Amino acid sequence: MNIILFGPPGAGKGTQAHFLVKKFNYFQLSTGDLLRNEIENKTIIGNQISELIGRGEMVTDDIVDNLILNVVKDEKYKNKIIFDGYPRNIYQAKNLNKILDENQQEINLIVFLNLKRDDVIKRIENRVTCTKCNKTFNKVMDNEEISKSSCCSKNLIKRTDDKSETIIKRYDTYMHITKPMLDYYSSNSNFKEVDGSLKISQISSKIEDFIRS
Repeated sequence: MNIILFGPPGAGKGTQAHFLVKKFNYFQLSTGDLLRNEIENKTIIGNQISELIGRGEMVTDDIVDNLILNVVKDEKYKNKIIFDGYPRNIYQAKNLNKILDENQQEINLIVFLNLKRDDVIKRIENRVTCTKCNKTFNKVMDNEEISKSSCCSKNLIKRTDDKSETIIKRYDTYMHITKPMLDYYSSNSNFKEVDGSLKISQISSKIEDFIRS
């Protein structure tokens, strides 16, 4: 099964993707991680990405498409990919369908984690990430779990772009860009919308039910 998880910044896409990876042995495909890996490994594509970022430009769709294709055609990931935050626009959505079709695959489940702007702000303002295991926490909601973790309690940082002004801008931009995506996917029988303000365990349970149904 291939799954698309999408929703505004702070909706918990990464958290739910991690849950699915652990529960069903899926592969989490995050374009951000793919780009960072190319940069860290100093590949030809990685150097191109670094140059674009250095000039303040967006990474081109062509580069992202090639990275996505490399994962999709890899047999060990076949029909077990979670697309975390991708696609982000209609072009990418149609291109993903094309890539999957050419590799005898398809999208089986599309989950939209819907979260209002005020809830996004509250959630992201308290968001911290463990630099060692890359797990994300909410300082208020996950305080007990943080205190029990020998790894995360010592290695938590706050992202530099997790500020109210930045959060609002990111949310508004995301929803503006994503509106056509919602229209594009919402008519599909495998499209599911989940209230992103629910507890993490409740959201996980709903997604698990979708997968098993």
